[in-house]
Amino acid sequence: MSTSPLMELTDIHKSFGNVNALRGVSISINRGECHCLLGDNGAGKSTLIKIMSGVHQPTAGQVNINGKPTVMQGPREAIDSGIATVYQDLALIPLMSVSRNFWLGRELTKKIGPIAVMDFDKCNSILMSEMEKIGIQLRDPSQSIGTLSGGERQTVAIARAVFFGAEILILDEPTSALGVYQTANVLKTVEKVREKGVAVVFISHNVSHALAVGDKFTVLSRGETLGTALAGEINYEELQFMMSGNKELSALKNSK
Repeated sequence: MSTSPLMELTDIHKSFGNVNALRGVSISINRGECHCLLGDNGAGKSTLIKIMSGVHQPTAGQVNINGKPTVMQGPREAIDSGIATVYQDLALIPLMSVSRNFWLGRELTKKIGPIAVMDFDKCNSILMSEMEKIGIQLRDPSQSIGTLSGGERQTVAIARAVFFGAEILILDEPTSALGVYQTANVLKTVEKVREKGVAVVFISHNVSHALAVGDKFTVLSRGETLGTALAGEINYEELQFMMSGNKELSALKNSK
């Protein structure tokens, strides 16, 4: 695993008017690692990943990609830099086929006379191959993606991002609405992606899911970094304690 960060954020601040959403956050993302970003609602996770994905620009601080200072003016620039984000809503079209969703906007075409049409055979073949690589056996690439389970839809979105060149894959609460079996499949997919050398930023408030795949854990609270630890340096109870604000509750109790 390379020790040179693919992406490094240093002393990131983000303000929306008088609201300071991020206050001096610093993290680094290395190739092939799963960096888990943990925190309760309102901790600043969403704001941070929007900066990482080019949706927002930081008010202050430095973003480096492959060692170079970078200012991303929008999500397209982030994608061109190899950063892909899979949000909770997945940006999939339920009534369209799995294949059409996978290739949406990037369809492979063939000529029939003077007309270029989607090459379904080639697109379907590549889709099936890519899904098989990450352990998913699709029944039919032409089936509506809305007929897949939540975990399968997550996997399609992840496979699409990796196939189209993501070096850093940001997963926004990928297991939040899934059952136990579907969650296990998504976590296995994360492992498969890491084996390809892709860095994964895994955003979650579920400590168990993070510990199952994480190499590094950063906890946010009220826009600040509480700390970063490597796998093996911190356990479930310690992570949960940091996330839940028990330090503040303990201080309040002891002050009485």
